[in-house]
Amino acid sequence: MTRVLVIFLLIFLYPHTKSIGQQNDVFIKAGLLYDSKSNQLFPNKIIHIQGSTIKSITGFRKMGKSKKVIDLSDYTVLPGLIDAHTHVLFSQEANEDFADHSIQTLTMESDALRALRGAKRAESYLKEGITSIKDLGNSGLYLDVALRDAINEGTIDGPRIFAAGPILSAVGGQVYGVTHQHQNIIDLEYRIIKSSEDAKNAVREHVNQNVDLIKICADNLPNKAFLTTEEMSAIVEMAHAYDLTVTAHCITNQSARNAIEAGVDGIEHGFNLTDSTLTLMAEKKIFLVPTENSRSYMETYAKLIGDDLDGMDWVNGYISRGKKRLMTAIEKGVPIVAGSDNYTKMGVSRGKSSTDMLRTYFEAGMKPLDILQSATYISAMHLNKEMEIGTISPMAYADIIAVKGNLENDFISTMDNVVFIMKDGKVYKNIGDSSK
Repeated sequence: MTRVLVIFLLIFLYPHTKSIGQQNDVFIKAGLLYDSKSNQLFPNKIIHIQGSTIKSITGFRKMGKSKKVIDLSDYTVLPGLIDAHTHVLFSQEANEDFADHSIQTLTMESDALRALRGAKRAESYLKEGITSIKDLGNSGLYLDVALRDAINEGTIDGPRIFAAGPILSAVGGQVYGVTHQHQNIIDLEYRIIKSSEDAKNAVREHVNQNVDLIKICADNLPNKAFLTTEEMSAIVEMAHAYDLTVTAHCITNQSARNAIEAGVDGIEHGFNLTDSTLTLMAEKKIFLVPTENSRSYMETYAKLIGDDLDGMDWVNGYISRGKKRLMTAIEKGVPIVAGSDNYTKMGVSRGKSSTDMLRTYFEAGMKPLDILQSATYISAMHLNKEMEIGTISPMAYADIIAVKGNLENDFISTMDNVVFIMKDGKVYKNIGDSSK
């Protein structure tokens, strides 16, 4: 009884005491605000953040001295960026063979060491203003799920991870040259599908481990095996029953056609998509995640592997084909999702390497705001999370960045000048910080 009386007196005597939610209220003054849904810039907005979420967006108004205000009135404020194709648990030197390094990783790198290295790479994305990533396998047996959970609980800093778990693939996975008696090693990195019924069970296994989406290999070149349309259909049917999206790694056009027929939600890479396949994707609103790189990236890569820069016709062809495919996809109305697929050591952090996707799309001819929409709202739509991330709107997570410069007239330099980073309402970089 005495305890109740004390509580009552405290409330009565101190009615001005703030609630927990009010104590966490923050107001951001945005000189320009990028609305990713409408793909427009709006001047002079105030973003009201309460805890980890956005409460409202209003026009400029006078703020009381008691309010916590972050003044970004000289900057452009954007939703946190999304890289929709990452492999944070895998890394290799430019001159290393993918298969050889995969075997080395699986046999000579413990899960603990792999996860710790992955944690450092993950944090580097956040430092570049990439507040969410879609991580697509090559991550052992659900190490991506563990890393996601460690970030979500605050044990380590990093972007919001949407984890796919082991890639569902035909025999051999993407690791070529492994003899029959050692194929069990592949099971440490891929979920090998043996039949349509097994495909359904594989999805259930992933659901049981709490993945966020399903990734499949419609083809797994240079291995010759591939998933059948029936197996992919079984995967899609089961995944959709659990409200999970399915995205498909596709190198050949035929594998993409098979995956589309099976009902997948997205195509990763799609280097060899024909115009007719792009038309079909546009009709079915199937997302495309282009993963080419810019000329400067490719020149650096060529140097790392010892290529003569004077004889780089292959780079010109690579860039030309990527540009043609991307612009054709846009013209046809295929929804474009930004993704880097950068897992090669390039002399910079993984997060910094990831931002090359913005330069790549810009050099290919995409308009600046369209690139931003692909790296925010459209990417969030691909994950069925457009109400939560990739947008600055009420009830969304407070994943917010700010850049200095003119987005429409100086896109690359501006996006390379991130001056403010917030995720979940927590500030990780503020104006005036000396660290990049």
